[in-house]
Amino acid sequence: MDNDIELVHAAQRGDQRAFAQLVEKYEARVYNLARKMMRDPQDAEDVLQETFISAFRALDRFQGRSQLSTWLYRIAYNAALMRLRKRRVPVESLDEARETEDGELMQPRQLVDWTALPDELLLSKEFRGKLDAALGSLPESLRSVFVLRDIEGLSTAETAVVLGLTETNTKVRLHRARLALRERLTTYLSPSLADVRPVVACTEVGR
Repeated sequence: MDNDIELVHAAQRGDQRAFAQLVEKYEARVYNLARKMMRDPQDAEDVLQETFISAFRALDRFQGRSQLSTWLYRIAYNAALMRLRKRRVPVESLDEARETEDGELMQPRQLVDWTALPDELLLSKEFRGKLDAALGSLPESLRSVFVLRDIEGLSTAETAVVLGLTETNTKVRLHRARLALRERLTTYLSPSLADVRPVVACTEVGR
């Protein structure tokens, strides 16, 4: 953090190399957030570029009241959100029951605690691919909180700042995101979870 402040102050004085160091330090993390939100590499690149252009223009207004990473995430999140809104991406409700193709309501499914799974499965390339696909199916409001909190490792307070939410609302969204992802991955994980006791039931909301 101290090094970030030194680089910011240098960049505010016109040191372009200092700003370049900040870009180099945070561009991968900003891109990862943009990629998870946009689900398109080119759109993520555009968000990345917009983020650092906006950060450069607003650098004089950064006063160090939050971590630089939180400030950059906030800019990136807003840039991604604007693009998603222009796309008019449909929002899926996780509160309403859904129907099958035959018009019947989907039945509740038993969800299991995947923390009981072996680490080698959770860290496998196949599982990460399934998780990424499941994450992409979530509404932006849930996807963003999960990415920031559980993938990028921000604290609840930092995540709340980025998303412009209260900490309580952040916790609620994170809980819903985790449950939704667990539900979506239950079918894939069921062979490995045969001996694991179900922990919660939830109305199916799509895979």
